[in-house]
Amino acid sequence: MKPIHSIALATGLLFAASAFAHVFPQKQEPGAGASVAAPAQVKITFDGPLEPAFTTLTVTDATGKQVNTAKSSVDAQQPTIASVALPVLQTGHYTVHWAAVADDGHRTHGDYSFDVK
Repeated sequence: MKPIHSIALATGLLFAASAFAHVFPQKQEPGAGASVAAPAQVKITFDGPLEPAFTTLTVTDATGKQVNTAKSSVDAQQPTIASVALPVLQTGHYTVHWAAVADDGHRTHGDYSFDVK
């Protein structure tokens, strides 16, 4: 019976390790659901290091049109932070779309919205 327990334990640890390989947002600026003055950028802090070549942030307006012309980037000094510069935003509803790739290659994605007052 002991070998079976070892195999089960090893399998459980393998699945647990792969679950922690994905990165998820920990802090968003502006925050989800926030109503703010026009921000100069969107910045998301993730719970692990990001792969800069495959991590993206885009911002769209209420009609779905992308408003950022700058390319998003991952901070070289703090590889858990991705940001994108924004033009001056008009009053309205905006959605941030993010795709984050952990430094081990696992991808997550999502979106959230904020309003400019």
